[in-house]
Amino acid sequence: MATLRFVRALFVLVLAGAIAVCGCGGGDDADRSGDAPTQARDRASADTGPAACRTVRAPAARPEGTQRRPPAANLAPGRHYDVTFATNCGKFTVRVDQKAAPATAASFVALARKGFFDDTVFHRIVPGFVIQGGDPTGSGQGGPGYTTTDKPPADTVYERGMVAMAKTGAEPPGTAGSQFFVVTGRAPDLAPEYATLGRVSEGMGVVERIGRLGDPASGGAGTPLEPVVIRRTKASG
Repeated sequence: MATLRFVRALFVLVLAGAIAVCGCGGGDDADRSGDAPTQARDRASADTGPAACRTVRAPAARPEGTQRRPPAANLAPGRHYDVTFATNCGKFTVRVDQKAAPATAASFVALARKGFFDDTVFHRIVPGFVIQGGDPTGSGQGGPGYTTTDKPPADTVYERGMVAMAKTGAEPPGTAGSQFFVVTGRAPDLAPEYATLGRVSEGMGVVERIGRLGDPASGGAGTPLEPVVIRRTKASG
């Protein structure tokens, strides 16, 4: 449910004047920078996926708003939680940071355990910036039927490999539904508006493979060149 806007002049030129980045509606503003050093671990050498994405059909859209309410309790403190995404491009795993965003983490793990993300697509792929999924409708407009809020610190930097939650520009900072994005570029200067879920702990090479499947001609809209489907998710912890 997020719209990210690139204001760096160089990026505007590269994307042929594309300013508004449509992810899921709304009027969110965001900057993009490619200068900050990466701090995410690059697991490309330990890529768990195949050498290329398998050609698949996009799954049928599902209705949004099917969950209605978030989990009643947060995750068990002191435990590590991982969510693994099996896609037609391979697998990658996110280590959930429940200290940074306890409500977001509990919601995301609960949705993964219910199979909410299964048979959904990455509806937005902007090469060198983000891949975005988690919408059952596949349109960039859907969600679970509720939101949580974990306002990120003012010094939050969305570095390569970080996973955060998308939102609309009208929603308060830290609002999260089910749509998430993985940063594939180098520390884009996004405003600290998006609840942080965690980081990619395995399969960053798969994430990068997915990240190359956005149509450059679509600019910030990030139209996929082919379907990238989350076949199933597994939450452990």
